[in-house]
Amino acid sequence: MRHISEGPSLVVYQHAEEAGFLAELRAQAVRAPHYDLDDLRTLDERLEAHLDGLRIAGRAGLDLLLRQLGAQASGEVFAATVLACESGDAAVLARIAEQLRAFPETGRGFAAALGWLDWTSVEPWVERLLAAPEPLFRRLGLEACGRHRIDPGPALPAGLAHAEPGVVARAARSAGELRRRDLMAEIRAHRRHADEAVRFWANWATAQMGDEEALEPLRRFAGQAGEFQWRALSVLVGWQDHAFSVAWLRALAHNPAQRRPVILGAGLLGDPLAVPWLIRQMHELPLARIAGEAFSLIAGADLALLDLERSEIPDFDAGPTDDPRDPRVAMDPDEDLPWPDPARIAAWWQANGASLETGRRHLLGRPLDEAQCRQVLCRGRQRQRNAAAVALARLRPGEPLFPTDAPTKRQQVLLDAHG
Repeated sequence: MRHISEGPSLVVYQHAEEAGFLAELRAQAVRAPHYDLDDLRTLDERLEAHLDGLRIAGRAGLDLLLRQLGAQASGEVFAATVLACESGDAAVLARIAEQLRAFPETGRGFAAALGWLDWTSVEPWVERLLAAPEPLFRRLGLEACGRHRIDPGPALPAGLAHAEPGVVARAARSAGELRRRDLMAEIRAHRRHADEAVRFWANWATAQMGDEEALEPLRRFAGQAGEFQWRALSVLVGWQDHAFSVAWLRALAHNPAQRRPVILGAGLLGDPLAVPWLIRQMHELPLARIAGEAFSLIAGADLALLDLERSEIPDFDAGPTDDPRDPRVAMDPDEDLPWPDPARIAAWWQANGASLETGRRHLLGRPLDEAQCRQVLCRGRQRQRNAAAVALARLRPGEPLFPTDAPTKRQQVLLDAHG
């Protein structure tokens, strides 16, 4: 039987469990198609409330988190790192360092925590990370600077010259986020690096500094499924000549296996010329939802709000099953997208599409310019906001990339600063 005095321990356990869960959920939400800034703000407030509960619990809360560390504990690493950095507890941070050495994949929770906290809370610890001899910690220090859009100074060129590919890749990414054009030559030296991540981030970074030679390598990434595909497509359509992008996507569309990246690229390109083709793709269930998202990105039509969804959800399952013999092991990438109704969308487009000029790039139904990018950053959903951030980077080449994954309070300050 549980004693009354043990009651608070249950509350602390609930705070720890919820903080870990919400930290993991947030990592997914910043890339999700159905979260907007208000949704993300609500999630941030829920996460902060549970962190507050752990702060009030004091050492009991921190000890509970440390006992839960392990291979699948990115959320717990996040919460423990937040508390340890705020309290300046070097011993706990040393314990977390051991966790990261044993389970490097949980470093994403550690890096997210450094990005979550105010810079003043993490700066002393980031300086130690940047000076650390171990590549793991050097990389995490560079990531923390990238998340805050803080220039790490000499640590950035040192990272680009590092022997460890993970450090080089993160240094290239941070340099691109900060728009460090003075490091162009050092980054371009890695264009044909043996490591795929280094190759991608080197080309991604210099492309956003106006390096046209980086576009061809990015086209190869854009044509292959994987973690880099969407980022490659967004930079390509942002920096390539518009007519070239249209021709390139048309050529890619001749290969049936490439229709998904073509659909993604068409939405990012924003040319209403692609809408009739996108509506045709909505008849094919494996492509229907992503085609609907691309249509919305161009036309600005909210499928749910305008009743442009199918009245019945089709009998279609793209995700994994319980059958161990089933080769489908990945989650359905379009799970959170609505099912478009092609007939209703075609009728809506017939009535409203004439207002959008073909041959011109649009974002959520309006011509793409700085004002529309900022409007989408304020009111769009996360994938739309990510597209707006990349587009704005082309229009404002002297500014760091807008951090759509930052804590919403920090994002709001940046949005308010630009009216």
